[in-house]
Amino acid sequence: MKLVSILCTDPAHPINPWLQRWAHAHASRAHTAIERDFRNLPGGDILFLVSCHQIIRKPVRDLYRHTLVLHASALPEGRGMSPHIWQILQGCERLMVTLLNAEDELDSGDIWHQVELHLDGTDLHDDINAKLFDAELALMTWAMDHCDSAEPRKQSGTPSFFRKRLPEDSRIDPSRALNEQFDLLRVADPERYPAFFEYRGQTYRIRIDKLNRPS
Repeated sequence: MKLVSILCTDPAHPINPWLQRWAHAHASRAHTAIERDFRNLPGGDILFLVSCHQIIRKPVRDLYRHTLVLHASALPEGRGMSPHIWQILQGCERLMVTLLNAEDELDSGDIWHQVELHLDGTDLHDDINAKLFDAELALMTWAMDHCDSAEPRKQSGTPSFFRKRLPEDSRIDPSRALNEQFDLLRVADPERYPAFFEYRGQTYRIRIDKLNRPS
């Protein structure tokens, strides 16, 4: 029975139900604890850092045989925050999700495994999340199956970096055409970081949904 910890520092993050389902699905071979603060980590076999906004230094990492990060870019390109959002805004519809070692330098660790996910240009926030979270959980399962026998590889190439997104980054310009801002509308988190615009002295939030979504 493996001892697994998942550190997801935001209890409101939409990945949390996925993490709970993953822990339940693997209950026969892993005791999994989902934590919100690194100071509560008990130690064990694998520590997964998932949407974690704390810096995890070596003394904490050394409590585990493997401390692994899930990151939605083809590293070393796209280190930093919210990489899948920035890439979609750049027009990307094929994204790489990477499983790598945690190190002191952000997103610099050796790479264990990668999976590619495909978007179709109409995926909205919830659709994107579902595909991304499924890919991340698949990497977690891969780690359970292979990290004791596989070897990671060094990153190669010139790193690029994405900054942290702010609520202001979800601002819509009402004077611009809708098609010019569609990607921003579809990636905006409608609950935590909704798209918004200001008009006639008021601020309005925007949420878009597909009318023909299958039931």
